Amino acid sequence: MKKLFLGVALLFSATVLANEAEIRRNLEPKIGGAKIESVQSTPISGVFEVVIRAAEGPQIYYTDSTGSFIINGSMFDVKQSRDLTRERMQKLTAIDFKKLPLDLAVKVQRGNGKRVIAMFSDPYCPACRQFERALAQINDITVYVFMYPVIRPENADHSRAVWCSPDRAKAWLDLAAAAKPKIPDAPARCDNPVDKVLALGRSLGVNSTPTFYTTSGERFTGGLAAADLRDVLDKAQEKPR
Repeated sequence: MKKLFLGVALLFSATVLANEAEIRRNLEPKIGGAKIESVQSTPISGVFEVVIRAAEGPQIYYTDSTGSFIINGSMFDVKQSRDLTRERMQKLTAIDFKKLPLDLAVKVQRGNGKRVIAMFSDPYCPACRQFERALAQINDITVYVFMYPVIRPENADHSRAVWCSPDRAKAWLDLAAAAKPKIPDAPARCDNPVDKVLALGRSLGVNSTPTFYTTSGERFTGGLAAADLRDVLDKAQEKPR
């Protein structure tokens, strides 16, 4: 019986490898020089996941066994209510949180700060401002804000002025979370990390704001409601770092 299972496994593996070779052969000339990072089977028979590494980071597509068709979209497991594409993307974009240069971030702490995230945010991004309202509802949280002025780059000096302020956390919240943005009074001429943060975000493939990372290294894009965020943070604390 063990030999039978081994034979089936080897046959399946060989079939997947054959499909991968054909998929790569047919797709690579069509994707404009981007690199196919991986090809693997999915829960749907005959449908394969293709991960392409582009300048803006990993992208997930789906194809048939020959690479003749491409599907651009999310795959959902209806029975388990799971977004399989999102779960895969979180794994593909996960980082080692300990390697983030947190000295380049504005630290905002509420309570004992035991829940921790690092966030790339633009103070003039509507979704970021909405997410700040969710963050304000979380007790005992530390937010490392990487100021990422990409929505209105002409206002990048406002983020620089936050860094030059005597109370950076207050200056950030006044600018990014208040009903009406309050530009800091501090001049934007001090030594500041904004350009370094822009380079860091590009290297991580951060192409929208807000984007945040939990201490487990998982990446989330677009913000979350307070209840969902609290659940994500509590689960992140339970995972090994």
